[in-house]
Amino acid sequence: MPDDCEASASPQAKLAAAIDALLPQTQCTRCGYSGCRPYADAIARGESDINHCPPGGAALIDALARLTGRPPLPLDPANGAEGPHQIAVIDEARCIGCAKCLPPCPVDAIVGAPRFLHTVVAALCTGCELCIAPCPVDCIEMRPATAVAGAPQAVPPAHLSRARFLAHGARTERRSSERAAELAERKLTAREMPA
Repeated sequence: MPDDCEASASPQAKLAAAIDALLPQTQCTRCGYSGCRPYADAIARGESDINHCPPGGAALIDALARLTGRPPLPLDPANGAEGPHQIAVIDEARCIGCAKCLPPCPVDAIVGAPRFLHTVVAALCTGCELCIAPCPVDCIEMRPATAVAGAPQAVPPAHLSRARFLAHGARTERRSSERAAELAERKLTAREMPA
């Protein structure tokens, strides 16, 4: 039974939720939006076409066409190409433990700590590629899942990736709020100290 929020949601919000449920939840930003939900919202508002998600590819475009009543379109090449599931792999010999790859991973698939070796949990990696650019030593590369020993051959289930993405965002927001409160407290204490 739907809760009160779902029952009172606008048709556009319901459509956005249905679109988001179809998206692969890679959070890769290749669609031009900051994640899958913003892309779903843009489609529901009529501000974006249904053909901007390379991870979802043709199958997703067909599903979105059926859901929205829009004609199917070929994948927009400006957003990338459809291909097999890829997984980020860290070259352990070159990793310097800088931890710059940790924050951009939208599903926390990279584990490690500053000044220690980092690794990618292949079963969680959505193939978003967001960890590559921040790496100062270029020790991260994308490989087809078929070339990674023990890796699943498909993108992780969307509902699990969505849950991990939401948890990542909540934790990031909480840490930011805690840090802001700590800094405000330090400033207040510094002002109150006698000169």
